[in-house]
Amino acid sequence: MPSEPLLSPLDQAHRAAGARFTDFGGWRLPLRFASELAEHHAVRGAAGLFDLSHMAQLEVAGPQAGDGLDYALLAEHSQMPIGRAAYSMALSEDGGVIDDLIVYRLGEERFFIIANAANRAAVVEALTDRLTGFRAVLTDLTADRALIAVQGPASARIALAAGFAVAAELGYYRAVETVWRGWPVVVARTGYTGEDGFEIACPRAAAEVAWQALLAAGGPLGLVPCGLAARDTLRLEAGMPLHGHELDRQTTPFEGGQGAFARPKKVDFVGKSALAARPVAKRLVGLAGQGRQAARAGYAVAIDGERRGRVTSGALSPTLGHPIALAFIEGPAPAVGTAVEIDIRGRPARYEVTKLPFYRKETP
Repeated sequence: MPSEPLLSPLDQAHRAAGARFTDFGGWRLPLRFASELAEHHAVRGAAGLFDLSHMAQLEVAGPQAGDGLDYALLAEHSQMPIGRAAYSMALSEDGGVIDDLIVYRLGEERFFIIANAANRAAVVEALTDRLTGFRAVLTDLTADRALIAVQGPASARIALAAGFAVAAELGYYRAVETVWRGWPVVVARTGYTGEDGFEIACPRAAAEVAWQALLAAGGPLGLVPCGLAARDTLRLEAGMPLHGHELDRQTTPFEGGQGAFARPKKVDFVGKSALAARPVAKRLVGLAGQGRQAARAGYAVAIDGERRGRVTSGALSPTLGHPIALAFIEGPAPAVGTAVEIDIRGRPARYEVTKLPFYRKETP
């Protein structure tokens, strides 16, 4: 018998708002509230509000927390200034990606980690094992926490109007612990949409109060609640990988387009020797098409009539108005502008290799 899905602390609020749900990573979550297209455009033009309470929330604390994370994860965390966030990965011994995650340094001896819901158990197991011998303690906070994201060009004004005063001075990929209406919260200027935005980690009991406060503050500015469908098209336009699609245990960071986050000069970390010895067998590329035919994950990609790879994620881009896709290409990376064919339900569709990201937010 399949187990019952886990429920967000905002589940009842979502049902009252008429959300359509889906199962994701063992959780029941909103797929959309109204139109996923409208939700997508709201984030690009104003702001969207996302419930991310399914994401794993972990803490690593102790005198050797930074050194332990240096060994356990891909990036170098012991040198992070307090208040910084960093993208990182937990690798397997052979260099594959167990999970990609964000690490926040909240104190000299305290780190906060957000990991993917479906990989929570694997990350906890890996960190527990790898921190053995270090004076550091791992705590899984997930069951008692919630995570809410406000994303879009109006997100700073909305966060301020809702009482999150730290949003006024918080830089990109920065985080701070503060108190909001009596609750301890972590506010980070991070996100998964390609827009400015904030992610707010709070106690489970504060979730609905924070959700409603942000909705009330953002409503006049165009904010709408958003589901997973819009989140996926937004991250795809921004060229951001999704574990299980662009990253997995069979894929190295270099193959998944995230090699820039590797720190080869680090003395040691799990997977280092494998990364140095393992050849790059495939490369992640961006593809742009014409018309309205969207390529989907698993579709075959051919170059000059020879099958060279497969699509990992694809959609008709709501912002750009044409199909886009991420794909693994075996062998050497094709140059930007290279024509490819994608087999879409038995019919070839012409795409071209293009630079990533597909969409980049405008800067003042």
